Amino acid sequence: MNGFFNILKPGGMSSAAVVAAMRRMTGIKRVGHAGTLDPEAAGVLPIMTGKATRLFDYLTDKEKEYEAVIAFGSSTDTQDATGSILETGENWPDRDRLRKAADQLTGDIIQVPSMYSAIKVQGEPLYKRARKGERIDVPERTVHIEKIEILGEETDHGFAIRVQCGKGTYIRTLCHDLGVLCGCPAHMRSLLRTRSGLFRISEAVSLKEAEELAGRGELAEKLLPPDYALTHLPMVHFSAEMGKMVRNGAKLPVIKSMQDLKEDQPVRVYLEQEFWGIAQRQGNMLYWKVQIAPEEELKEKRTCE
Repeated sequence: MNGFFNILKPGGMSSAAVVAAMRRMTGIKRVGHAGTLDPEAAGVLPIMTGKATRLFDYLTDKEKEYEAVIAFGSSTDTQDATGSILETGENWPDRDRLRKAADQLTGDIIQVPSMYSAIKVQGEPLYKRARKGERIDVPERTVHIEKIEILGEETDHGFAIRVQCGKGTYIRTLCHDLGVLCGCPAHMRSLLRTRSGLFRISEAVSLKEAEELAGRGELAEKLLPPDYALTHLPMVHFSAEMGKMVRNGAKLPVIKSMQDLKEDQPVRVYLEQEFWGIAQRQGNMLYWKVQIAPEEELKEKRTCE
């Protein structure tokens, strides 16, 4: 079972707990997730199984989309609703003031996340240091915000927003910073990830649904192929004459149709339209980085054994 599951993570559950649940349901040891979600957040969590876990470094998870609710009136040490209040205020912003603040936080911006984040400093996550009472300077990071939409007003001085952003963006930090620009302390009340790369919430499967499918022996029907999230990489095709070399994991020649490939360019390798893995150009040869035999090949191999 090599591939991806598009799982809808519930709020109140860690990403690691979702991986553990999927490991139990599939009976596969090699299971991982692509892109952590905070325990309190809900939404799209791509799950990798089997040899697909080796594709993590080649996934495109730069484009993400979230829906969040900003709560104006207080800021917290975690920058979300789980933290302790640091500051309060009643200079409630209207939609126009929030729009102007959002415009200032579009494009490449600098973020300073909360101490209660998974960012590692000297090999240890900041949230672990924060829980021990340590206080250190959180390193700045440059992130990209493509678009901030204001969806509407919420109760208790809240606003719902939709954010399209790049990898590494902290939405709770964005909510905090919007409060600073609006002149009213703010934190993130709730968060839903609606897209991570090609994985969309409209096609996601809840853990409850996955559990029911597993009970009926139908979970594999929701498995996406290993190359599902690799469409951003160029494709190279080899004919049946090259079958033995591909199957044996031998280095492959860069043929005439591949001359435009750049040096060190990772590519998807196909043999007679079937995906076999990732290779990388070095000179006039392609060297394997990850090899994943098609399911039919694996079944044939198991039958022979």
